[in-house]
Amino acid sequence: MSVVRRALGTLIHRAYTAIRDAGAITHENPAGHAFRRLGDGAKIAFPPGAIFGERWIEIGDSTLIGERVSISCGMTPGVDLGPDSILRIGGGCSIGRGTHIVAHQSIDIGDDVFTGPYVYITDQNHVYDDPEIPIGRQWPRNSPVSIGAGSWLGAGAIILPGTRLGRQCVVAGGAVVRGEFPDHSVVAGVPARLVRGYSPELGWHSPAAPPRPALPPDARPGHPLTGLPRTVPWTE
Repeated sequence: MSVVRRALGTLIHRAYTAIRDAGAITHENPAGHAFRRLGDGAKIAFPPGAIFGERWIEIGDSTLIGERVSISCGMTPGVDLGPDSILRIGGGCSIGRGTHIVAHQSIDIGDDVFTGPYVYITDQNHVYDDPEIPIGRQWPRNSPVSIGAGSWLGAGAIILPGTRLGRQCVVAGGAVVRGEFPDHSVVAGVPARLVRGYSPELGWHSPAAPPRPALPPDARPGHPLTGLPRTVPWTE
């Protein structure tokens, strides 16, 4: 029985490998022809996630899109989104499995951007202006997103509308990012903030902490009216 089971397992694994190879989307097969551009050596792994709006999607050479990655333009398939591309992924990128990239106005991902699994990137957000209308029924707002070349997005990071990341940035796993960050930023947290940066003069460094406010004389440690211990620091 063990011999039969082993042979059956080998057959199943070989068949699944063949299915994955045949099911991958490249510029050489019919599914790849639907994209505005799917570069040489680029591959969308099988099984894919939700993919629609291919006419407005450009993917550069040698980019690997992992399994179950959803990449879409527009709210639903079949909507005319105009003459220009909306989602642009550069060359040499690696997009981790389970990631969702949802574009409505403009998402630019530079060359050599790597992501961990289950990253979410979108240029559209729901609004809650009217307190009486269900939030899901209020018209959402768009704001372009750009991610600079050479950046790394950790597992589970969320990139919200209006985000602009410079080149060679690091986004910590689980961070929720919104806003503009310069080249060579390391951002982390919810909401994400700058935790490290780089300059030729200082190398990699933490951002300067704001100065501590000066205490009035009667609030300084050791003052007879406060009773605060002398070990508490203060700023003159």
